[in-house]
Amino acid sequence: MPSSILLFAAGSLRPAFTPLISQFTHQSGIDVKVEYGPAGLLRERIEAGEPCALFASANREHPQRLLAQKKAVFTQTFSWNQLSLVSNRTGAWLDLLRDPTLRPGTSTPGCDPSGDYTWAFFDNMDVLEPGLGQQLRTRAIPLVGGRDTIKIPQGEIASAWILRQGLADLFIGYAHYAHTLRALPDVHYVAIPDEHNIHCEYQLAVLDASKEVMALVEFILSRDGQAFLTAAGFLPLNDE
Repeated sequence: MPSSILLFAAGSLRPAFTPLISQFTHQSGIDVKVEYGPAGLLRERIEAGEPCALFASANREHPQRLLAQKKAVFTQTFSWNQLSLVSNRTGAWLDLLRDPTLRPGTSTPGCDPSGDYTWAFFDNMDVLEPGLGQQLRTRAIPLVGGRDTIKIPQGEIASAWILRQGLADLFIGYAHYAHTLRALPDVHYVAIPDEHNIHCEYQLAVLDASKEVMALVEFILSRDGQAFLTAAGFLPLNDE
């Protein structure tokens, strides 16, 4: 049996998984080593042969690809998220997106699901208001989540830090940071209405179905595990 579990997890999961893993280890005695990063780049590391027992992705595409390659034994959805706006300006969400003077920062499509979800959101904007999504794709600046993008200092929320550095005037990212962002005096958190938002599906890929790994999967899906996710701002598993 392994002395510890090696877990690859999307960086957005850190606020939830830090206490979740601590509680799991306390209850089970099973040590878990976690490596956080953009899910697309983590998947590439798994495909290249790096050891990994469990992969917690911010989308379903990466786990499903590993399953198709027979690198994963099975997959399981475990949480949901949405997108939101953070800006150094005040205004309604649609007005901020329409403003051609604002520089929208994003994560990096292909490398990070947050970027992929943002591009899907731009598609929604084209349906809502023809041409708006294309304008946003043209103006968008992928600032994080890529191979050579900027590194956010530890303990900082990417969107707020980017705005403070003057790298963008608006950032499109995950909504689970809402509680923390709303408490900051120098940035403005703006919710996107559900009917125009994206439902972000978080999925596990089990690569080693050992007793220890399955115990962790069961804990993540349990009431206690889900409580850590909802406390960190994620949507409940059954909120589809």
